[in-house]
Order: sequence, then C-alpha cells, then structure tokens
Amino acid sequence: MDKNRLVPHLSQLGTTIFAEMSALAVSTGAINLGQGFPDVDGPRSVADAARDAISAGRGNQYPPGPGIPELRDAIAAHQRTTYDITLDPDSEVLVTAGATEAIAAAMLAFVDEGDEVIALEPFYDSYRATITMARGRCIPVRLEPPEFRLDAGRLRDAVTERTKVVLLNSPHNPTGAVLSTAELGQIAQVAIDRDLIVVTDEVYEHLAFDELHTPIATLPGMAERTVSISSMGKTFSFTGWKVGWVSGPASLVDAVRTTKQYLTFVSGGPFQYAAAHALTAEMGWVEGLRQSMANRRDLLTDGLAQLGLDTYRPRGTYFVVTDVRPLGWDDALTFCRSLPERAGVVAIPCSVFYEAPGAAESALVRWTFSKQEQVLQNALARLASANLTPTV
Repeated sequence: MDKNRLVPHLSQLGTTIFAEMSALAVSTGAINLGQGFPDVDGPRSVADAARDAISAGRGNQYPPGPGIPELRDAIAAHQRTTYDITLDPDSEVLVTAGATEAIAAAMLAFVDEGDEVIALEPFYDSYRATITMARGRCIPVRLEPPEFRLDAGRLRDAVTERTKVVLLNSPHNPTGAVLSTAELGQIAQVAIDRDLIVVTDEVYEHLAFDELHTPIATLPGMAERTVSISSMGKTFSFTGWKVGWVSGPASLVDAVRTTKQYLTFVSGGPFQYAAAHALTAEMGWVEGLRQSMANRRDLLTDGLAQLGLDTYRPRGTYFVVTDVRPLGWDDALTFCRSLPERAGVVAIPCSVFYEAPGAAESALVRWTFSKQEQVLQNALARLASANLTPTV
C-alpha cells in the first residue's frame, strides 16, 4: 500500500485536535470537557473481577481468538434480555479491542477499493479514517441542527451503484441525537432495497435519556444484514479497558473476525472476565448511570444556554453541542483554542467531525457532561466569570 496515498486524508482528521486540546488542559490546568471519558470508575465489583482474574491466572495468556466463552455468552444473553435478539455465542459474537477496532475490522472486511460507505455526519473521526484505510470512499449524509434528524430523501439520494455499507451511530456522537424507530425504518428500507450491509455503532446504547434505544437489527429484514457493535467502556465507565464486541449473522461476523485477527489478534484477557461479570451482575448500576448522566446533561446544557450559547439538548451520549455565533465567534476552532486561557475550560470544535464543514458547522462546539456534577458546576462558574467574546 502506498502510505503517501493515506497521509493527506488521515492528517486532516480530528485526532490531532483532541491531542492539542488535552495538552492545553494539562498545561493550563483547565477543566477538560473535550474528551468523553468519565472521571469516576465504574462498579467496584467489576474492577474486583479483573483483579481476581489476574490473580487466578485467567486471561494472562492469549485468550481465545473470538473472546472467552463466558463473555460471548454474556453478550448473547444481554442482547436476548434487552432486545429479544437471539445469537449463537459461538458463531455470532466476536470480542474486539474496543468498538474502534470493531469498526476498523468491519470496514476492512466489507469495503474494497472504490466502494462507498454512507455515514451520518457529523461523525466520530475513526469512521472516515478506517474507511480510508480500506480504500473506500466516505459519503456523508448530514444531520442538520437543531434537531439533528435524518433526512430520508438525502440518504436515499446518496446511494449509488458503488455503495456497499451504511455506517450508523445511535445514540450519536457528537450530536447526542437518537435515531427514532421511524428513522431507523427509513434506513432499513434503503438497505433492503439496495442490498446494503449496515454496520451500527451502539456504544451509547444504555445512555439514551428521553427515548429507548432501538437496535436497527430488530427491524424486519435487518437481522441478516446488520453488524452491531458495542463495548463495556461507555456502558460501565471503564473506557481504558478497551473491551468491545461485534454481533450479527455468522457470515458477517466471520468476515469481521478474519480481519480482526490481523489487527490485535486478541486483547484484554482478564478484562474480558470482568466484562462478563459486568453484563451479568451490574446492569442495575447501568440504569443508575443513565439517570445520573441525564441529570448532568440538564446541568451542563442549561448552564451553557444561560451563558448565551445556542444549545442543542442531546437525547443521549456524553455530549452537548452548542453554536458559538451568539457570542460573536464564527470559528469554533479559534474559540476552543482560546478557551483554556480565557476561562480554564477545554471543549472540542465540531468541525473535526465533518468532511467539509460550512459556516454553520464551523461554529459548533462539543462539550462533555461525563464528569462529576461538581466538576461541571466549576466549569460553568469559570465560563460565567470569563470574557467569552472575541478580542478585537
């Protein structure tokens, strides 16, 4: 592969902005509301399960390639109990090094050179990168503020003879939108009509606040063409463990397994035992997390609105999007770069989540409410006491 072919594309992605903003948070002592990770760990029993597995020598050597049986069984049980989806844990479940590897393996499995992948824009930056690495073309279908709802006509018009995959994300990062059953039905109809594979990133499945998350795999005609991706990182607040999974029909999961084995081969052996424990014993904790996140969503969203920002109330995830133009800014990147010095707070410009952001998209900022309430209150107090208007 000609690596020079990839460099111009990959160098434009948002990873460098995340690194820059995190470095600014450290160097200025700013509160980091940019990156979406909790500042408190998940259930103690899950951490204990990982520690016990290490002490007992379970998973310290290579685990089975598809994942340990206990975790595959737990994933299958979770899908059955939560969504009435029946899976064979031996052939229809695959454990991965987080959802990001699952997405990369799926793109490498299903996308050939020149194939097109439709993704809902704005999108998590690894989508564009992994499609590019598979030598495919990312075709954005934009979700428009303030509701960030799907335009079914725009989706259907985006499909060509080269379209191979629709890559979904709901609940949606960075906007916090949650696709409704009607919207999912429109996507499903396009996928069936045009014989497309759907890869759906559902890592925030248990962080939908105002409506229940519906997997597209549960819709008629979709189980046989859908690869579902999730992870324990967002569900149980152990984002550093990188334990994710793929589920779906055996033929599609086997294709993902074929590419995944040449990425990490296996990963996180002891953490897989802890993930199995989490899915089996700690789902009650997850409901408490959802309620807590909904409260923190309201705290941050209302606080940002009181500062004069146009604020789009999210229906899920860790994130809220605001428009900074009411404060006098046209460029969210410049706003975010100045914010640590101005206010001691870090946020992320949404332009990094767009293929070609226009004027409206370039004024959007993503903030995370995955921090403790006191941290969010401190951040809002800093913002309230700062001069947030542009310096002439």
